[in-house]
Amino acid sequence: MGDILPGGAPRPRIAVFAGPTATILNTPDLVTSNKARVRHGLPLRPCHFDVLRPQRLAAPATLYVEAYSAHPLERDAAGLYAPPDGWLDKEGTFHEEQPFDDATAVYVVELDPADGLYPLPYMGRQADGSAWEETSTAPFAPPGDARQTFYPDARRLYEEIERFGLADHGTPVELGSIADFDFFRAAPSGGYTSGPDSERLGQDFFVYYPYHLQSEPGLANLAQATNQVQAVLATGQYAGVQWLEGSPTVDETLYWLGLVVDTTVPLVGHAAQRRHQSLSADGDRNVVDGVKFIASGVALDERGEDRVGACVIVDELVYSARDVTKVDARPGGYEVTGGHGGVVADLGGYGPPQLTYLPARRHTHGSELRLTVLPDRVPGVAGALDTGVSVADVATKDADGLVPAAMPHVSITKYSRYAATGAGADGPPLADEEVEILARINANLAGAPLAGFVCEGMSPFGMADPTRNAALSVAIFAGMPVVRTGRGNTGGMAYRTDPTFISGNNLTATKARMLLMASLLKLGALPPAADPFNPTPDERAATEQAVARYQALFDTH
Repeated sequence: MGDILPGGAPRPRIAVFAGPTATILNTPDLVTSNKARVRHGLPLRPCHFDVLRPQRLAAPATLYVEAYSAHPLERDAAGLYAPPDGWLDKEGTFHEEQPFDDATAVYVVELDPADGLYPLPYMGRQADGSAWEETSTAPFAPPGDARQTFYPDARRLYEEIERFGLADHGTPVELGSIADFDFFRAAPSGGYTSGPDSERLGQDFFVYYPYHLQSEPGLANLAQATNQVQAVLATGQYAGVQWLEGSPTVDETLYWLGLVVDTTVPLVGHAAQRRHQSLSADGDRNVVDGVKFIASGVALDERGEDRVGACVIVDELVYSARDVTKVDARPGGYEVTGGHGGVVADLGGYGPPQLTYLPARRHTHGSELRLTVLPDRVPGVAGALDTGVSVADVATKDADGLVPAAMPHVSITKYSRYAATGAGADGPPLADEEVEILARINANLAGAPLAGFVCEGMSPFGMADPTRNAALSVAIFAGMPVVRTGRGNTGGMAYRTDPTFISGNNLTATKARMLLMASLLKLGALPPAADPFNPTPDERAATEQAVARYQALFDTH
């Protein structure tokens, strides 16, 4: 915890993690202002006003601000005001006494670099003296010829929220009066690319803009980020976590963290549908709401432990990370999945946060998949379908936490009607016809000893077409568990019709993938059959027994 609040309560300290492809940390391109273009004789942009960008003063400055110009009706109430600081005549000379009736009343403002950021015209130009028109020197420029628009961590974002954010009644948005913050970079969106420790795009940081430089984190990055979050929270210094990530995937990461991070404090995720600083940007409010949610303690039970689990806070609503997904690329574009729950708390209005329901699933300190209780080693599988599958020992955890190279590979396959190969009535479906799935099985056996599949099939049973079902059965008897989920994101229970398959319950396919990855780290691979295409009754019984342990995790997490 941090310092003491004015009321005597300890000020909470919040750990803020910058995640990948985070629009909430992305800003509009820095475009050279017309002020700079006039100064350097460059063609002007056809805009009525110069855009003002947050920047720092290099030296103190004295400004004269026209009195009563903050609101169109401010002058109408001038009789309620104290006299201005002085007047400017038509030549711009300052007078403490009004020299003429048409002199301009002004306030004298002393600006100092210590004040913080100020909105100012952007004066930067390219190295050749030309104006910046976009973030790169030219369209489709390589990384070395492109500037970055994403912040490397959230420190600048929080500074700008406090500096420029305005509460409804005209007071500043003072995050620092609510909590203290430490900023961390976990697979961040922006990177430091110069100097001896330069970071690499696509390995150390991950962007989606400029679009031609789009990059994505991998399983190793997820393992490293998980270990970092767990290590930070193990210090016991923090009242909660705020995780910032891109809006299409923030719910997946938060659900994963809620499964594997052992903590009693709230895990909160935020995203934005619009860039920071852009027109009607939504991310700043989401951050402020997250701070209020954590600081309020509403998520804690009578023992002071989190009772809600990992959440996504957007649009003044607190969603359970398990039960939310993005369905539209605009503010308000999030939807509850898997039924009619999902909204944990309401942050709208002027009152404090209020819980609306408590999730029934295990999470964080109550999860059976939390990092602190996962085994160090589990059985995996290796080999090939044509030569046989054997059990392989896999080291999944070390002193740093999850072993990045051992992260499970889980693939998603989606059912659609009118398959290229029909079911047919002349014989059983042939798994050999599903060449993509069989190729993935062999690739897993060659390089991913912990692997599995999620089949997003027809609701409510999660089944696909017969040939795909047959190919997925081969995966199961090659040691790779398969989860069935219902197609569609707003509901659809996948009922269990085959004891060798796992029912994904009401999870979406992407959430089922995260839970299967965590389950593989706990239980390891299924027992492989001597011939995955033709398992014996005893092998089938052993598989059903192993799958039941997986099913228990899917029924409770």
